[in-house]
Amino acid sequence: MKVFVTGVNGQLGHDVINELVKRSIGAVGSDITEAYKGTQDGTAVCTLDYVMLDITDEKKVQEVLMRIHPDVVIHCAAWTAVDLAEDEDKQEKVYLINAKGTEYLAKVCKEINAKMLYLSTDYVFDGNGTEPWKPDNENYQPLNVYGKTKLEGELAVKKHLEQYYIVRIAWVFGLNGKNFIKTMLNLGKKYETLRVVSDQIGTPTYTKDLSVLLVDMILTEEYGVYHATNEGGYISWHEFACEIFKQAAELMDEIYSKVNVLPVTTEEYGLSKARRPYNSRLDKSKLTEQGFKRLPEWKDALNRYLKEVEI
Repeated sequence: MKVFVTGVNGQLGHDVINELVKRSIGAVGSDITEAYKGTQDGTAVCTLDYVMLDITDEKKVQEVLMRIHPDVVIHCAAWTAVDLAEDEDKQEKVYLINAKGTEYLAKVCKEINAKMLYLSTDYVFDGNGTEPWKPDNENYQPLNVYGKTKLEGELAVKKHLEQYYIVRIAWVFGLNGKNFIKTMLNLGKKYETLRVVSDQIGTPTYTKDLSVLLVDMILTEEYGVYHATNEGGYISWHEFACEIFKQAAELMDEIYSKVNVLPVTTEEYGLSKARRPYNSRLDKSKLTEQGFKRLPEWKDALNRYLKEVEI
């Protein structure tokens, strides 16, 4: 088997490519930059076939995939700067990356009879209510440009392919990029009091744990739409921040025990250009139904992450 992975310089793509190599599965990584960055300090963690690819260039996408001819494409590349996506001068680029780039990949996958795994988001929903979103719920009402373009990517995959997996995730954190945990840790060094939103509810997703599931998935023919976050129940960003500082005080530096995290509503917090969903709860029961092992609990994932992360 040969697997082509987009966005290998990002949080998830980085861990997916390493999980493939760990299992001795042929892997080719790609990103828009000229070189694979590897780990946080820039050293590669695996021997990797790498190609530079701008997924918004349809001819280049076709040329590269026809040449490599993978059995599976795992599409991790995306525009993920949610607030910046709202800027009028950025919206066309966001659309090209998240929607058209995904469609270009899907069209070639159909041509070469390759499976495709597309990473999506809870942002395809409107975030109302308190019930967990089921993966096959098609009541899409994205609140912002990012969510709308990721939904268009989903629809493109469904339009062109039958052999596809769409995996929606939320609150992602990994070693190889920016995320909420790193932000909290850096702010906790500077300030003794932080305000964190308490009325947006969901569950974090650790990319190392997710990458194991994704590789398990492509080895099957259990196609469809799935939700995947870490286990351990639903929490607010405020609860997540409190646990981050609790564990960081034990594992990293006692300074974090002095941080006071104040709960605030989304309205009180303000600032964000893009509307955020209040309800990011994702129903993951379909994973169990289809025989997949669900991700470990998020507190355990956080503990493992803090033992590795460099701030």
